Amino acid sequence: MTFEEATAKAIAFRDERNWVQFHNPKDLAISLNLEAAELLELFQWSGADLSVSDPKKREHMAEELADVAIYCIYLADVLGVNLADAISGKINANKQKYPVEKSRDCAKKYTEL
Repeated sequence: MTFEEATAKAIAFRDERNWVQFHNPKDLAISLNLEAAELLELFQWSGADLSVSDPKKREHMAEELADVAIYCIYLADVLGVNLADAISGKINANKQKYPVEKSRDCAKKYTEL
C-alpha cells in the first residue's frame, strides 16, 4: 500500500464514523503524544536488548507506530497540511543543516558540526 492509499484509508475510516467533529488540533496533538508514549513504553528498561527480533514485540511496535502515523495523518488533515510535502520540505531543510560531508557517521546536532 502506498502512503497516499494509507492516508486515504485512514481519512475514510474517520469520516465513515463522523469523528472529524471531535478532531481539533489540541486533542489530536495530545492523542499523538499519548500513542508515541505507548510506543516508547515498549523500549522502557530494555537496556541494550531491544528485542526487536521478537516477532510478537515487533508486531506490537508496528501497531503503536501505526497509531502514531494515523494521528499524524488526522492532525495534518485538520490543519490543512499536505503531509508528504511537509516531510519533503523538512528533509530539504535538514539537508542544509546536516550536509553529508559534515554529518556522515556523526550523531552530533547541527549546531555542533
